[in-house]
Amino acid sequence: MQEEIEIPEFSFREFFSDTETFFGIEVYNGITYLIFIVCLAYIYHRVFQNRRLPLLKMAIVYILLALGAFLLLIFQVDMGLPIMYCLIIAVLLIWIVRIRYWLQEKGGSKR
Repeated sequence: MQEEIEIPEFSFREFFSDTETFFGIEVYNGITYLIFIVCLAYIYHRVFQNRRLPLLKMAIVYILLALGAFLLLIFQVDMGLPIMYCLIIAVLLIWIVRIRYWLQEKGGSKR
């Protein structure tokens, strides 16, 4: 005889109102989701976007970006992966490279 498995009902309201701890601070999953979207948009603009897209294509990119951020949030919450820390490190590395280029332009090429 097969054993029945009951799948609990999923509620977006409860999922986004749960909290996670980052750097010792309790943060709602909804806020974490917004941070994911902001970090992913920044990374997309600074690394992958080389020209301006038409409005419809840009809307599609941002919809896919929001869906990807939701998947990353699920990976972080349910699987315990450190997605938030990885995105923050990626943004910091982009800033370091931009500061380095700015300093090279300001000081002139020394090579």
